[in-house]
Amino acid sequence: MKTIKTLLVAASIGIATFGTASSVYAAGGPSDMPEGAMKHEKWSFNGPFGKYDRAAAQRGYQIYKEVCSSCHALDQLAFRHLGEKGAPFYSEDFPNPNDNPLIKGFAAEWEIADIDGDDGSAITRPGIPADKFPPIYANDIEAASVNGKPPPDLSVIVKARGGGADYLYSLLLAYDYEMPDSMDGKIGAGSYYNPVMEGAVIAMPPQLVEGAIEYEDGTEATKQQMAYDVTQFLAWSADPKLEQRKRVGFGTMIYLGILTILLYLSYRQVWKDVEH
Repeated sequence: MKTIKTLLVAASIGIATFGTASSVYAAGGPSDMPEGAMKHEKWSFNGPFGKYDRAAAQRGYQIYKEVCSSCHALDQLAFRHLGEKGAPFYSEDFPNPNDNPLIKGFAAEWEIADIDGDDGSAITRPGIPADKFPPIYANDIEAASVNGKPPPDLSVIVKARGGGADYLYSLLLAYDYEMPDSMDGKIGAGSYYNPVMEGAVIAMPPQLVEGAIEYEDGTEATKQQMAYDVTQFLAWSADPKLEQRKRVGFGTMIYLGILTILLYLSYRQVWKDVEH
């Protein structure tokens, strides 16, 4: 019984500590960050039963393809991942994403570097679901020639940045804030003021323009909507097995709960005639 009490106390301390850390972050950010610049959304994928917003993630892929892919790669993803279970374009009719005609169409829109099987010469060909998303630049030197350094890969960007989805969403919407006098002379040519970025200076120009995208499902392409959608997509790309992991975790907790009850009842039965 002491062991059980000890575990409960430890769990309570852990929950309290986590809550404190979360509160610190929620109030965090640079001291001179404008109020409201760091936004805190109620993301559908948060919480023990959270799931990705499929429609938003599908629109987010459109944003990535039409806006982000001119500079940013998805090195860790293959096209087939888009059609796997839990992914934005999963279809029960095509459990094998390599057979999904939608995924085949997405892959075919990209040119993949390959080698001719007959003479070994370099060629390009349309992508297939098994291919990984191709690099945007031939090498880091070419990538750095655009804005001074290679644009970051977006595969795991939501996990790689402090603040996660909130950070990315806020960053995309923070270009409209007026630059304070304290930043005068700190922003050179080819750089932009963005209070969410560390140092408040970013090389990437504003990417989201009202109405620049025509969503295939008819959703109005406001800045907020586009930022939300691409964040949903990139949250999935950073953690594509989130939903499966939560299902397994929930089932495990139920199993452990039942096992704990059975062990306790067994303990009472075995030691019922022994004084404690």
